[in-house]
Amino acid sequence: GLLKDPAKLKSVLTYHVVAGNVLAADVVKLKEAKTVQGGSVKIAASPDVKINDAKVLKTDIKAGNGIIHVIDTVLIP
Repeated sequence: GLLKDPAKLKSVLTYHVVAGNVLAADVVKLKEAKTVQGGSVKIAASPDVKINDAKVLKTDIKAGNGIIHVIDTVLIP
């Protein structure tokens, strides 16, 4: 359904993005982060690192336009 609604798709995709290059060592020091979409995600670092309810599986994957942290589910704004 998101493919038929470009505005909603953009909202979901940009909810997964935080401005800047935030490494895992910095993420675990945060309680929340503002997304490019405008909303905020909650961060918990114990026992596992979670973004909202998504578990972080891999960290610090360097890409041409930033840093990727792989999570186990889609975040919904």
